[in-house]
Amino acid sequence: MKRTGSAVWTGDIKGGSGTVSTESGVLAEVPYSFAKRFGEEKGTNPEELIGAAHAACFSMALSGALGQKDLTADRIETSAQVTVVPDDGGFTITAVHLTVKASVPGTDAETFAAIAKGAKEGCPVSKVLAGAEITMDATLA
Repeated sequence: MKRTGSAVWTGDIKGGSGTVSTESGVLAEVPYSFAKRFGEEKGTNPEELIGAAHAACFSMALSGALGQKDLTADRIETSAQVTVVPDDGGFTITAVHLTVKASVPGTDAETFAAIAKGAKEGCPVSKVLAGAEITMDATLA
């Protein structure tokens, strides 16, 4: 399986702008720019998209891991805060913090925490971000 995202950029780094799209069409020429990425201007940016992808991937991985223990979540809510910092004239993503709240009938906090930890480590997006520190707060509702 292969999935495709694409981007078009015009202009210089600070004054230029671009659009980002996905093969599915869910994102179609959504604008992004330096000001949207590093400033206060509203709009999307690569780190936000990585965070959304990580949150979605982890939620699915957690659902699958729960299913392996014959558990089904009523609801899983995940956010992923991506940290990007300047380094040697560029930028590096150094960390991602997952915040997870889930309602899972038939389990306890200790079991849930262990399952969530395994899902965090096994999530394909976590694996691709292995160079960043990935932390998590997982709460059973």
